[in-house]
Amino acid sequence: VLGCKGSEVVFTSGGTESSNLAVFGTARLLRDKGRHLITSSIEHHAVLHCFDYLERKEGFTVTRLPVDSTGRVSVDDLRRALRPDTVLVSVMAANNETGTLQPVAELGALCRERGILFHTDAVQTPGKLKLDVRATDVDFLSLSAHKLHAPKGVGLLYVKRRVPYHPFVIGGG
Repeated sequence: VLGCKGSEVVFTSGGTESSNLAVFGTARLLRDKGRHLITSSIEHHAVLHCFDYLERKEGFTVTRLPVDSTGRVSVDDLRRALRPDTVLVSVMAANNETGTLQPVAELGALCRERGILFHTDAVQTPGKLKLDVRATDVDFLSLSAHKLHAPKGVGLLYVKRRVPYHPFVIGGG
């Protein structure tokens, strides 16, 4: 991952844990600031189920952005969906079924402009796309090692320096 410092990497058990950590950790930490979250309607279940749970069980409101006929999220749709109480946006970088690439840099720039944290599930991208966290303006980026022919059960979450999130695994050494 280009533009990333070692101190910004959290090793996990895979892409699902990485996405869960970003979504749950951010939403729960910032719930006093706002309870509005945004994702797309075509996210991987590792992300969609987090948003569903937060909406059903923890009182968050979730906006699920539609996609066009090519499977892309519109930056204008995101702009219209943003609210003063929006604390997190999560849109995958590349769809695991269609291969559609999302405008991650533009979505990230809009979020940065509005002071909203942005996560992207980039599990499908390693080895296919250049991953530069500074150029895409992401706060969180999830990856899974098995997509690079590494062992299953290894993943990582890029967490931009000084970005708040709350870990949900407590204890141990």
